[in-house]
Amino acid sequence: MKRCILINGQTSYIGYSQILNSNTLNEMIAELIAEAEEKNTSLLDFFKLFLKDVDVVKIDDKYDLDALKQLLLALTDKSIEAVDGSSYYSFPKLSPKKELLIKFVEDLFDGWRKKQRFIISDDHYVSDLYEKTYKELKLVKTNEELKNLVLRLHREILIHISDIRLKVLRQTPTGAQVGFLVDKPCFSEDVKLDNAAFLYDLDFVWSYTYEPPVLFYTRSNKRRGIFKLIDKPVLDRINLEKPDDWLVFPIRVCLKTIYVVVNKEYLALAAGLGNIFEPASFEILENKKPDAIYILGLDRKFFEKPAHYNGVIYHEEDGMYVGLVGDDPSIDYFGYLKKMILTLHNLQIIDEGRLPIHGALAEIKLKSGERKNVMLVGDSGAGKSETIDALVRLSKDLSELNILVDDMGSLDINEEEEKVIAYGTEVGAFVRLDDLQPSYAYSNMDRSIFMNPNRNNARLIIPYSNYTEIIKPTEIDYFFYANNYDQLEKGEDPIELISDIDQALEVFSRGARLAKGTTAEKGLTTSYFANPFGAVQREDKHREIARKYMNYLMDFGVKVGVIKTQLGLEGFEQKGPMIAARGLLKLMNYQDI
Repeated sequence: MKRCILINGQTSYIGYSQILNSNTLNEMIAELIAEAEEKNTSLLDFFKLFLKDVDVVKIDDKYDLDALKQLLLALTDKSIEAVDGSSYYSFPKLSPKKELLIKFVEDLFDGWRKKQRFIISDDHYVSDLYEKTYKELKLVKTNEELKNLVLRLHREILIHISDIRLKVLRQTPTGAQVGFLVDKPCFSEDVKLDNAAFLYDLDFVWSYTYEPPVLFYTRSNKRRGIFKLIDKPVLDRINLEKPDDWLVFPIRVCLKTIYVVVNKEYLALAAGLGNIFEPASFEILENKKPDAIYILGLDRKFFEKPAHYNGVIYHEEDGMYVGLVGDDPSIDYFGYLKKMILTLHNLQIIDEGRLPIHGALAEIKLKSGERKNVMLVGDSGAGKSETIDALVRLSKDLSELNILVDDMGSLDINEEEEKVIAYGTEVGAFVRLDDLQPSYAYSNMDRSIFMNPNRNNARLIIPYSNYTEIIKPTEIDYFFYANNYDQLEKGEDPIELISDIDQALEVFSRGARLAKGTTAEKGLTTSYFANPFGAVQREDKHREIARKYMNYLMDFGVKVGVIKTQLGLEGFEQKGPMIAARGLLKLMNYQDI
């Protein structure tokens, strides 16, 4: 069954025939018939009226799909009684079967709305902000035309069958959920990759438009395993035979440029990139080689070992990293997109001798005017984002709280000023709905992308900062490991400071957490430095870098320790991060809590 519908953004949508004569409608009717046959639903009796040949298997040959589409077209202008009474039409008499006819129309309409819908326009890239906005609004207008056309078509058909179904008028979302403007950059010859010629046949996305609320239901809701690193090249073996099946989403991850090449079957995942990473401008692409390439949705036959299809990274001879993930229902989860991107970034950072951090960084301004920058380190579900969110809710009298890192960042050293500084990677967050206050998700519905809101590990992709903020060097004042598994005794402080470097490295390197089902892991698990995204793949080199940075942190007076969020404990999902946030404010000598 086709999940993804691609809509031409260069067409004006003004006539019903554009929908009723489309291949998409043909495929959707065939899907309804196949489901009716498989489940023996009530609609099967309706479809049997349009049987052509009972002895064939293929739906298109077995049923008269053209007659069904012509029936819908007739009902846009005439009542079912008029259609039945006309000698012009040769349809079966359907007046006695109004309820089945209505169910067919409603199921078809609901089927359209359940599809992942994307509108794509091939439009020349412009750097001027006003011209760019004009082109984006033009695409929005085209999408609005489509939405109104679908709604009118649905309503007029129902009115001509029975007027009792439209006592309440609902302006339901029926256009594309996300729009993309695409073009091919004019690459300078010296930045083209000789071993990746396939890239230059593909369209590059340069703008995103969203039609909220954006909800996607994917085939998987968790990530499994660790991406394997292989120190050999792979680009010269890759050949994407059908360029039209792929789009490139160029992004900036801190100061790194990564080409994310996505099979169009996974556009629901790629749509989230606009909310979480800074799109790379064509000016950068045309004059600089990418730092890494990620291809999502490759045929599984390409992979050397079956286990590699859920994530493998190759290291090219020139130092570039290439991430590959195969085409499979199990990888249809945004975590496979985001975490591979961050792993590619982190491997580059380690090669540069800097320290990648799986953590969150908040810049807190107290009422006194004093600023404190807090970095919380921990694996997925450790309570980093939740503790920062609790800080926001705990004290409305805080002057400001800016999130500079939500999931992944990197550290550098300014020896001259005796500072350890941090950089962010993302302008948005990919967070669990269950770990947030309900009001938070609903209040941000108009900016967010919801992933599987009806399932365990439901997620929200939401922008929270801007690119200028996350790439600015930010001095660290507190560096804490987020412990989500130890329960506090009565009166116990949620924060434990550590002054011994070996003890600190033991805590951070063990990377313990109580897994919450965000990956395939369950129970108390460990991951080197709470960072399976680069640190594990280059553990020996990372250990040297980590000791060096822990020395600098302590020498420069940064407070290092453990903060107990209790997030993994039943009943402490909301309360635990709140207690941790109180302890943090107390440590800052902030009394109004």
